[in-house]
Amino acid sequence: MSKTRVTIWNEFIHEKQQGPVADVIRTHYPDGIHNALKAELSAPDLEITAVSQDMPEQGLPQELLENTDTLMWWGHVGHSKVEDSLVDRIQKRILEGMGLVVLHSGHYSKIFRRMLGTHCSLRWREVGEKERLWKVDMEHPIAQGVPDTFEIPHTEMYGEPFGIPPEAHVVFMSWYEGGNVFRSGVTFQRGAGRIFYFSPGHETFPIYHQPEVVKILGNAVRWAAQSLPPAKTNCWDQDPPPEKVFSRNPMDEIDTSSLHKKA
Repeated sequence: MSKTRVTIWNEFIHEKQQGPVADVIRTHYPDGIHNALKAELSAPDLEITAVSQDMPEQGLPQELLENTDTLMWWGHVGHSKVEDSLVDRIQKRILEGMGLVVLHSGHYSKIFRRMLGTHCSLRWREVGEKERLWKVDMEHPIAQGVPDTFEIPHTEMYGEPFGIPPEAHVVFMSWYEGGNVFRSGVTFQRGAGRIFYFSPGHETFPIYHQPEVVKILGNAVRWAAQSLPPAKTNCWDQDPPPEKVFSRNPMDEIDTSSLHKKA
């Protein structure tokens, strides 16, 4: 049985800082959020690699990207440190068919905003309130095996309006103790690539250890991965005609190849 190849990327900044907040984060994720997710999602059908921004090539060399079926992304304070050239390479892979699962504050990451083409802003509040999630699309593969509704005891509030494109397909909605609501689990299609955004996951709470959340993320990495040949993402190579062309080309006597060279 072939395995779904999942790469979990984490900026890995909060977990290495000093102070009482970082101490709390380390109680939940002593080896980083990426390694905690790797352990929680471990399954016979998944081949999981955990990487971080402080690694060579910011954790995502081209060879690893080429061998990733689904990329999971967690970022917060290090968005601006992600190199644009890396975003370019990730975008190309998504358009070719690699899946992308973006978590929590990754809504403001370069790659998520690049793929959606919007500002992706939202309301937020951090007072440790309760969050209740509801399944909106009961039949979606990401929602399978998940209760119709469940609570996260303490969380950071993300509220509407959420600056994402109107074609977002809503799988989960959240209500917060303070009264706000949010489209907390949404999917998109970009080129041949599937994208899922899931908002629960504030680093000061053990949200990624909660069984319902783990189930959703496991479903998501499998759904986002596709058994497809890489899709064509450029138009530099001229396509041969599927049928015979009988028309005489009036430009036959002139070499027009210079028109199609990259600048």
